[in-house]
Amino acid sequence: MRYGAPLGVVDVAGPSMRRLLSDGDRVLVRYGAPLRPGAIALFRHPLQQDLLVVKRAAERRPGGWWMLSDNPLVRTDSREYGPVPDGLVLGRVLLRLAPRPAWLAPGRRLEWALRGRPLRGRVPRLAERLGVSTPFEDRL
Repeated sequence: MRYGAPLGVVDVAGPSMRRLLSDGDRVLVRYGAPLRPGAIALFRHPLQQDLLVVKRAAERRPGGWWMLSDNPLVRTDSREYGPVPDGLVLGRVLLRLAPRPAWLAPGRRLEWALRGRPLRGRVPRLAERLGVSTPFEDRL
């Protein structure tokens, strides 16, 4: 991530990221920040590019990022529209500003440690609070 990358505030609408983000939450986005699997991303909807979307970047696939909702009841994600091309990915969500501030983009080492099964079992609320979780399909 380069220093001086622009920041922006985005309002979350809809239930697709429920567990971590809710309808009406405000988040801080670092535009141009690189993604890695598990990061929460802001991107333009591949089929309706005037619509901005917040989802979890699950993995890299041919053609772009596979983006998934955290809410298992919502299927409006890459399962519906396929991989999101890199050109439509705008940035990474860093933190929730309101209503309850929470850091959503921990450093790489902390994120790696929190993803470890033994550690995650001891501090699941810390991992969730820092936005370190996997898409709901990995929790089944």
